[in-house]
Amino acid sequence: MKTSDGFSSTAESDISLTTKLDAPSAAKYEYGAHLQTSDSFLRFPSPLTSSLCTDDNPAAFLVNQAVKCTRRINLEQCEEIEALSMAYYSSPKILRVPNSKTEVPITVQSVVIQSLNKTLTRREDTAVLKQALAEVGDIRICSNVVLEVQYSLTYTDAGDVTKAAVSLLLGTVSSAVVPFQQKFEIRFIQQNTKPVLLSGNPGYVAGLPLAAGFRPRKGSGIIQTTNRHGQFTILRSTAEQDCLAIEGVRAPVLFGYNMQSGCKLRLTGAVTCQLVGQKVKSLLKGQGFPDYVAPFGNSQAQDVLDWVPVHFVTQASHVKDACQLPVALAVEVEWTKYGSLLNPQARIVNVTARLIASAFPETSSGSERTVLISTAVTFVDVSAPAEAGFRAQPTINAKLPFNFFFPFV
Repeated sequence: MKTSDGFSSTAESDISLTTKLDAPSAAKYEYGAHLQTSDSFLRFPSPLTSSLCTDDNPAAFLVNQAVKCTRRINLEQCEEIEALSMAYYSSPKILRVPNSKTEVPITVQSVVIQSLNKTLTRREDTAVLKQALAEVGDIRICSNVVLEVQYSLTYTDAGDVTKAAVSLLLGTVSSAVVPFQQKFEIRFIQQNTKPVLLSGNPGYVAGLPLAAGFRPRKGSGIIQTTNRHGQFTILRSTAEQDCLAIEGVRAPVLFGYNMQSGCKLRLTGAVTCQLVGQKVKSLLKGQGFPDYVAPFGNSQAQDVLDWVPVHFVTQASHVKDACQLPVALAVEVEWTKYGSLLNPQARIVNVTARLIASAFPETSSGSERTVLISTAVTFVDVSAPAEAGFRAQPTINAKLPFNFFFPFV
C-alpha cells in the first residue's frame, strides 16, 4: 500500500530538533512531517497570509505542492538576498530519517537561464551561480536570480528519503519588473515503483477503473493501493457459483459500466447466524472497501477535501427478533457532466453503498439451504439539462430630431 502520498499522518507533525540524535522513537518520516536538514528544515517558500513569499515555511513529507508567490526586493541588495541565490535551494542536506546523522545531498539536475526577452538556454554544467548586479545603460539589472525551483524527492516504504534533486530556472530582474514572481514545486516519488495510470484527465473515461482509497485518521491523506484495478472492487462471478470458493476473487468497478455478479452460499444446520453474517459481509465488501472515491480521474490524494465520501447504509428486513444475514451489496455512483458543452468532463458527485440484509433462514438438523449473494453497481447521470446562453437582442434607443422629415411632414 502507498499514498500519494503514502503514509498516514499524525496530529503532532512538529518535530523537536532538541531530541537526541538517532532516537529510536523517530525511525521514519510520517505523512506531513517537516523534512529535516543538517541545520534546521527544508524551506519551501509559499504565500501564507498574503501573496508575498514566506521563506520559513517547511516542506512536508509526501505533500506534493506547486505554488507561486511574489518577491518584493530592493534591487540594490539583490546580491545579498539568500532567497534569490541558487545555493539557498541546492546546498541544504536532508536527513535520511528524522534526527539521524545520515544526510542526503540535493543534486542539481538542470539549470536553465532565462534572458530579459524570455529566451531559455540550458546550461551544460550545474555549477552554482551567484547573483550579479550590473548597469545596462540607465537600467540596473540583477542576473542569475532564481525564478523557479522544482524539488524531486525519492522515498522508500520505510519512510526514508533516499535521493533529492532540484531543477532551477534562473533569470534577470530589472527595476522595471520588481516585485516579481517566483514558482516553487516539490513532488515525492516512491522508490522502485512505476507511474500509476490515471483514469482520466481530468474527467473519468468510460471503461477505466474508479480511483478510490481510505483515510485512516483525520488529518492524513488518502491511502491508495498501487494496483489501480484493485482500489474499488466487487465480487466476481465464476462458473462454480460457490461463494466460499471464490473468496478473494474480485472485479474492478469500471466507470460507466453497470455491473452485477453473485454466488450461492450453502448453509447447514450447524452454522450460526453471527458467524455466517460476518463471513458474508467481508465477502461482499472485500479486503479493503474504500471510504472515498476520487471526483475526477486525475485527482490527487493530498486534496482530501475534494474527494467524495462513500455513504455506507445497512438496510435490514422488517422481521422482528430475527438475525440479519447480508445478502446483497448495491453500489450507486452518481456523476455529472462538468465544464464546457463542447468538451464535458465526467465528475463523480456521490457514491452510496447499500448493504441489504434479510432474516437468517432456519434450517433443520441435517438439512441444507441455499442463499443467493449478489452485488450490483449502477451509474446514474445526474447532469442538469444544458442550456445554451444567448445574448439578448440589441435594442435601438435612438431619437430623431423633431424636424427630421421636414418639409414632407
